[in-house]
Amino acid sequence: MSMQPLLIELGVEELPVKALPGLAQAFFDGVIDGLARRGIAFERDDAKPLSTPRRLAVLLPGVETEQPEQHSEVFGPYLNIALDANGEPTKALQGFAAKAGIDWTALERTTDAKGERFVLRSVTPGAKTATLLPEIVREAIAAMPIPKPMRWGAHEYAFARPVHWLVLLHGNDVVDAELLGLKSDRFSRGHRFMADKQVWLSHPSDYIESLKAACVLVDADARRERIVHEVNAAAAQAGGVARITDDNLEQVVNLVEWPSAVLCSFEREFLAVPQEALIETMEINQKFFPVLDAAGRLTEKFIGIANIESKDVAEVAKGYERVIRPRFSDAKFFFDEDLKQGLAAMGEGLKSVTYQAKLGTVADKVQRVGALAQVIAPQVGADPVQARRAAELAKNDLQSRMVGEFPELQGIAGRHYAVAGGESPAVALAIDEAYQPRFAADDIAASPLGKVLAIAERLDTLAGGFAAGLKPTGNKDPFALRRNALGLARTIIESGFDLDLPALLVKAFWGAGRCQLVVQRREKLAKIGQMNELERTVLLAHLQNPMDVQYQDWDEEDKLDPGVVAPERLDELYDFILDRLKGYYADRGVPATHFNAVAELKPASLYDFDRRIDAIGTFAQLPEAEALAAANKRIRNILRKAEGDIPGTIDPALLREPAESELAEAVAAAIDDTGAALAQKDYVSVLGRLARLRPQVDAFFDGVMVNAEDPALRGNRLALLRTLGDRLGSVAAIEHLSG
Repeated sequence: MSMQPLLIELGVEELPVKALPGLAQAFFDGVIDGLARRGIAFERDDAKPLSTPRRLAVLLPGVETEQPEQHSEVFGPYLNIALDANGEPTKALQGFAAKAGIDWTALERTTDAKGERFVLRSVTPGAKTATLLPEIVREAIAAMPIPKPMRWGAHEYAFARPVHWLVLLHGNDVVDAELLGLKSDRFSRGHRFMADKQVWLSHPSDYIESLKAACVLVDADARRERIVHEVNAAAAQAGGVARITDDNLEQVVNLVEWPSAVLCSFEREFLAVPQEALIETMEINQKFFPVLDAAGRLTEKFIGIANIESKDVAEVAKGYERVIRPRFSDAKFFFDEDLKQGLAAMGEGLKSVTYQAKLGTVADKVQRVGALAQVIAPQVGADPVQARRAAELAKNDLQSRMVGEFPELQGIAGRHYAVAGGESPAVALAIDEAYQPRFAADDIAASPLGKVLAIAERLDTLAGGFAAGLKPTGNKDPFALRRNALGLARTIIESGFDLDLPALLVKAFWGAGRCQLVVQRREKLAKIGQMNELERTVLLAHLQNPMDVQYQDWDEEDKLDPGVVAPERLDELYDFILDRLKGYYADRGVPATHFNAVAELKPASLYDFDRRIDAIGTFAQLPEAEALAAANKRIRNILRKAEGDIPGTIDPALLREPAESELAEAVAAAIDDTGAALAQKDYVSVLGRLARLRPQVDAFFDGVMVNAEDPALRGNRLALLRTLGDRLGSVAAIEHLSG
């Protein structure tokens, strides 16, 4: 047997941009899996999927020309069934042998856990790889993730896009195959415009260079490198720096076969529009690369990537410029019209926009968030008046023309309109930052006011969602409560805000409950015309302002459903938030045992939670950690099984054994030493001091019988252990660190 390079190329019409990488990887993985399942040895080295919009390819440096010998075993009946008392074959054995086509005496025997049995062993020569490859490729194609396969012509087969050629080379030879209506050969295709001809491939090792000569870079990494180089060079030529995002770059990579950068420009008057809108248009709609100045401001230059080296680059540039001009003109029109209206005036429209059926309108949500922000602000050193003002304006841009056209600019547009309307810079910035983090890797809000608004917004969304019965189930999470929970936790922790989360959740739940009551009253008012005179009189007398029922004082707790803030509902939401934190800390490399140790204590402050996580990580590195964790686990078990009441204090007179006296003295000293540090939340110092208790703890468990026959002694020793356990568990349930 010998190794020969293998090339498989499937030529297609242009594949979907976002689907291309996944299709290429699936095709590659399918071929690799097919070879491996058939026992065909191959070399991968640095092999990877190769693809362009018009082709999917697998290139392996070495694949065996045939399978190794195929060994098989077919198990037959056990001896007690196969042979009768005289040692003659039964019908069961004769049938097994007849099916195998041999005499029963030619069968071998083997033994397993149930006893001795007959077995048919055979060895067959391996098949030629060329014989197996068509089926391997067919399986790889069938396994590709194509949600909506396309059919063309009068046939039954389908693929992501119509196929036009199939290359299948193993060494110098074409592997004979027919797939998707195509017969395999050694002819690939060059660039559609620059080298529209067949490319003859003599050997798989010629593939990449032969296509390069035909103006096709089949390696996506090579295209990516070329695009980045050319875009940066063009930006430098314009005196700026290119904005290259991963998402935009990847889409451009999968749009072209022979990338060529084209420097373009637009009218400077468009720079009066918020640059985020222009960047959004260039990147999302046209896959262009904006050019920024040294300060990160958008310039009037941008770069397009052509799929051709044009002889008249200026004409290509004009085409790109012509494409974006209408979108930019629309953005400028929307922006100018929004400025005429003003951000504050936009808020009137929020009263008619339903946020959620049970939670009222977006205007109601604005009032709830404002009330929460006003409570949070003084706790973190922010201005509560500014916090309320920022909350009152934060959702107004949802009624703007700009956000209607560019939904991704929520908050960003509001910041620009707030500045134009004379709002303070802090308020304007907070309107934008309230949405942070917008995605998993995004930063939290930077300004104090932005952090307050981000926290208030997410508290209301979470409490409202749970109050309205919208807790996520499976993949369904229409109000993005999981993302909001993580955003809330991250903002609190990374800001260093020592906030009482359960207390804030209570406030948020009352706000949601109050709003539900208002919604119910509005529903009654909507039916006022159907009421009789007495019903109408009673209703109007009950409502202070019946014609304009809005969300009012959130502290009015009367007439609300007590279940709105039931302890179990608070616990459920708190646990939901902690569940999001589990992944957050796992991504930071925190072991699950450390997380569980702190989570069991359910600290009211998530910032305090984070400090305890850090402390338990430091403690776990100490040589005493494992022993103390095991001791605390033992203490918890002893106390859990203890019968009767345990004394509240330790009686020195009942300390009979030297080991228990020494432990009591050591525990008292440790409590005195750690009291101030615990109050100051210096958890590292607390656990470090407690680690010094190990000798006394070990000596106690080695030499003292806890469950003494004398009830007084037993109770005193249990009191000592409870005192020790309470202090050992004051930072975290360290028993979780015990294996």
